[in-house]
Amino acid sequence: MIDLSLSVQATVLALDLFGTMAFAVTGAFKAIEHKADIVGIIILATITGVAGGTLRDIVMGHFPPHSISDPYYVIITVTTGFVIFFLYKKIQKHWNLFLKFDAIGLGVFTAIGATFAYEAYGMNFLAIAMAGMVTAIGGGILRDMFVNEVPMVFVKELYASASFLGVLVFYIVLSIDSNLGIATIASIVVTTVLRLVAMKHNWNLPKAREK
Repeated sequence: MIDLSLSVQATVLALDLFGTMAFAVTGAFKAIEHKADIVGIIILATITGVAGGTLRDIVMGHFPPHSISDPYYVIITVTTGFVIFFLYKKIQKHWNLFLKFDAIGLGVFTAIGATFAYEAYGMNFLAIAMAGMVTAIGGGILRDMFVNEVPMVFVKELYASASFLGVLVFYIVLSIDSNLGIATIASIVVTTVLRLVAMKHNWNLPKAREK
């Protein structure tokens, strides 16, 4: 296992917690949109915020998952659910807020998942790609399924592909420079910007033609 410095570990933890909050916001928005009560809002915010990282940890054999061993994750998602519940009337017209937080969460979790895999397995591209993408899209898929919607990742603008490109940038930067901080930032920026631009211009991958 690669021994990361304390400063890098602190940065990774801070970004992971921020990504958890960003996705929890989208879960709370989605729950309110589907007329959930405050308990439902908190539950969906928590599922959306921690599911991707939990799936990543389980696949990578990290037990217990960070979302269980570290109470800060659930504290953040519960707090986020409460805050969105009380402020929703003031921000409900700002649907773009939901989309922006979803894009930020996608970027942050892509980089964080890739970082965890790099720490555990070094320059193993398959492990880095799997961990980055599972972390990034797992929570959003469960969020949409819980409210009986087709997951955004399957039908909307560049989503999983944006995450994959973020992973690719992470791997390339590390291969060239071996600076984990630069690789993480570059991955977040590329994934988030690509997702935001794809939403603005309605960029989509090809779909099968119907009769």
